[in-house]
Amino acid sequence: MKEYLEFIARHLVDHPEQVVLEDQVREDRIIFTLHVAEQDVGKVIGRKGRTAQAMRILLAAVAAREGKRVILEIAE
Repeated sequence: MKEYLEFIARHLVDHPEQVVLEDQVREDRIIFTLHVAEQDVGKVIGRKGRTAQAMRILLAAVAAREGKRVILEIAE
């Protein structure tokens, strides 16, 4: 899952070398925190949050196959 999310994020931004993905396991969930360059935050979030929501949906689908729950946070 982590590699999948990094792959998507690196292809959305102008500075892929600055993409950092942290993960934490809490109870029954995995929390991913995505860090990108300051000028790329808008590209990852998208217009009205549509890109971020699409990434969350794709991540939830991958997690469901593994029987897990995930949360995606985008750090500014």
